[in-house]
Amino acid sequence: MPRHCFTLDLKDDPTLIAEYEAYHRNVWPEIVASIRYAGINHMEIYRWANRLFMIMEVNDTFCFVRKAAMDTANPKVQEWEELMWKYQQGLPGVAPGEKWQPMNKLFAL
Repeated sequence: MPRHCFTLDLKDDPTLIAEYEAYHRNVWPEIVASIRYAGINHMEIYRWANRLFMIMEVNDTFCFVRKAAMDTANPKVQEWEELMWKYQQGLPGVAPGEKWQPMNKLFAL
């Protein structure tokens, strides 16, 4: 199963980080459904300080272009993304408004 890894920073504010974590303990069902419908079989997000790391395992139907189009057309996903942007910030060196950045695999055992 193909795996993709991404990183993103949260705003370095303990209150905002706590709110972000609370939302992710109870992700809206419409968001979970959209993730699964896109062909994402497994997703995990980890945090260290204000840095996030996301692992996605996808099936053969998954396509980034299709997922982006589906998200754009889904008002609930747009609402979630707008809400999450309250807590997130782009990594240093990325264009304004860019969120999750793909990571390159350096090692595998």
